[in-house]
Amino acid sequence: MTDLTSKTVLVTGASRGIGAAAARAFAGAGANVVLLARSTLEIADIAGEIGKRALAIPCDVAGWTEMSRAVQVTLDTYGSLDVLINNAGMIDPIGGLAETDPAAWTRLIDVNLKGVYHGMRAAIPVMAEQGGGTIITISSGAAHRALAGWSAYCTSKAGAKMLTEAAHAEYGETLRIMGLSPGTVATQMQREIKASGVGPVAQLEWEDHIPADWPAKALVWMCSPEADDLRGTELSLRDEALRARIGLAA
Repeated sequence: MTDLTSKTVLVTGASRGIGAAAARAFAGAGANVVLLARSTLEIADIAGEIGKRALAIPCDVAGWTEMSRAVQVTLDTYGSLDVLINNAGMIDPIGGLAETDPAAWTRLIDVNLKGVYHGMRAAIPVMAEQGGGTIITISSGAAHRALAGWSAYCTSKAGAKMLTEAAHAEYGETLRIMGLSPGTVATQMQREIKASGVGPVAQLEWEDHIPADWPAKALVWMCSPEADDLRGTELSLRDEALRARIGLAA
């Protein structure tokens, strides 16, 4: 089992889904956990559930000042930042490229792509000064394949994947930088996709999705030396061999 005692982990989009499950999993591994989200009450509840080793910080990752402040509060509270999980994301707008609302399209890019940049930009100088750290960004199959009706989401995830590769090219000798593509996960986002009725993912049934604790367990495992050979890559939980390495159920 991965032991992260005395390490500090910051999780964006920690109010629900993968983010909330990851916060609990990292706390279970002994880490201090900082939960970021716009949903103040939700992250406060989860932090209260975890206990004294958790800190909830209201933050919109689309804003550089808010993200920078959150990292500084993390340092002031725990003295280090050892792991950043770039998880915050949104799916709307779903719809034809020529019909989507430009403001909504831009907002998604602000969260899904600029939010990842803001997290990296705030964390990398801190981790570089410390002499190490891990940055993992939640990716998607949409980063590799265009889907009709999902132009904003696919574009944002493709950009985030390239950001991960660029960060590894620049800092991979000292920092552990990776992506995780979890596949379809049983979260609120999948309910939103289902309600849209757009694309093949919307046709899936709830039982077709993996539970949120699978990617959460994978994220903790990725912070261990067992994943060192995967630095700079994007891991996919669709890979049965990888799931076996992590110890996830078939």
